[in-house]
Amino acid sequence: MSQDKRVAFVTGGNRGIGYELVKQLASKGFKVILASRDPKMGHEAAEKLKESGLDVSFVMMDVDDQESIRQAAITVNEKYGRLDVLINNAGVYLNEYEKLLTMDPSILEKTMRTNFFGAYHVIHSFIPLMEKQGYGRIINVSSEHGAMRDMSFQGAGAYKLSKLALNGMTQLVAAEIKGDIKINAVCPGWVSSDMGGPSAPRTPKQAAESILWLATIGSEGPHGGFFRDGKRIDW
Repeated sequence: MSQDKRVAFVTGGNRGIGYELVKQLASKGFKVILASRDPKMGHEAAEKLKESGLDVSFVMMDVDDQESIRQAAITVNEKYGRLDVLINNAGVYLNEYEKLLTMDPSILEKTMRTNFFGAYHVIHSFIPLMEKQGYGRIINVSSEHGAMRDMSFQGAGAYKLSKLALNGMTQLVAAEIKGDIKINAVCPGWVSSDMGGPSAPRTPKQAAESILWLATIGSEGPHGGFFRDGKRIDW
């Protein structure tokens, strides 16, 4: 792997956990690309971090739009020619209490499109940048709601299924990729954010710290695992 400055890419990076991930990665010496579907919010978030002396740039990307993802990957390749860390953080939580069979099916479709297919298309488009240097760290921000044991309890059906699928994809991709490229899933816990609400006990900073250790693990580090606070949890 080249000794040049490492490059990281964070989806949904303009607020909450994503913003903290960008900030902390940049503080650790990464060149960080903050991806957001909202050009105004994304640009403002990146500029705020740059004013603090952090090496952050903004790329507009909507994980629901495959062409947007493809163009973002082209931009990263042309500007930097490499990608060392990819964090799939963007996600939605649209049905806190609704049952799977009584909700509007469009809720399930939207949730799967963002939380699962969005992450899939991002990995599919960006992993060639990792493969060409034989190195990379991919982190999927998931949830313990996506553990198989949680499927026995009703509620949040669309969200649970999307994270279950994301966890399954993490394992499948781990079985397929070669070289020193590692992929893992992480549950950040219940976080005070637009998604988690103000009553959540964890801050975005705490959540980001629990995720970032996987960005810098060595070749002996975990691969294809599911973690919370640095501890492996059951799928």
